[in-house]
Amino acid sequence: MKKQEYIQSGILESYLLGIVSEEERREVEQQASIDKDIAEALKVLEIDITDFYTKNAVPPPPIIRETIALNAQHAEIVKSAHYQQKYSSGQQATQDEQPRYLEVEVNDTHIKVHKYWRPAFIAVFILSKVFLISALYLYFKADSLTKENERLKQEIKLK
Repeated sequence: MKKQEYIQSGILESYLLGIVSEEERREVEQQASIDKDIAEALKVLEIDITDFYTKNAVPPPPIIRETIALNAQHAEIVKSAHYQQKYSSGQQATQDEQPRYLEVEVNDTHIKVHKYWRPAFIAVFILSKVFLISALYLYFKADSLTKENERLKQEIKLK
């Protein structure tokens, strides 16, 4: 009964997704090495998760594929030339010196925006101008009323 509870607890899924702590990882690996049912459930879950992600994968646009392929070819050429030059005396490159990533640059400078953002931006722009004009009008009106008030106070004092 404990095996079934352990399998249904969700820790195997978390282990396969890589979101368990180091202690839980060791526990799952230990349980899988001891118990064949847990090891089998782990294999079945791994196959299910792989199938799920494979079926629901979204292919990248063709231009991205071409860009990555060209950059990979360029990176290989540069890397091979660099290592030939650096290690021409017979030294071997260590694993730490080799880059573990591939830089990808997208040369698309055109920003695509949803069609409703343009009228929204125009409306916000117009409203900001209306508020600016209203604020200036009210400021100058208050200023003129303050001056008028001061003038009337002076007249009352003189009488």
